[in-house]
This record gives sequence, C-alpha cells and structure tokens, in this order.
Amino acid sequence: MSNPLFQALGGSQNNPMADFQKFMQQMQGKNPNEEINKLLRSGRISQSQLNQAQQMAQQMMEMFKK
Repeated sequence: MSNPLFQALGGSQNNPMADFQKFMQQMQGKNPNEEINKLLRSGRISQSQLNQAQQMAQQMMEMFKK
C-alpha cells in the first residue's frame, strides 16, 4: 500500500530511499502542517488520503514502540 501524501509530494515506488532524501531536502526549514494544508487546499490530496496517511503513520509508530 503506497502513501498518498508521500506520492503527492513527489515520491515514487522505484527508489524509496532516494525519494525520502529528496523529500527531506525539500522540507528543510518548512512547517509540515502548513505544507499539508497547502496540499489539501490545492486538491493535490483529499482529506481521506490524508486520513489514510495518518493511519499508516500511527501504525508505524506503534510498531516502533515494540
């Protein structure tokens, strides 16, 4: 299952590590909540896609706690 938020920010399935590094560089010095709100307002992601990405992040956090 791919992450819709990551895809909207330019991620792909081909080289996840390179995509993550690119993502980190692009986000340097930016407010993540503001960037998410921009994506919602522009229609690049829907509220349901954001909810899905947040659910996936929550599941990952639970896995890392173990």
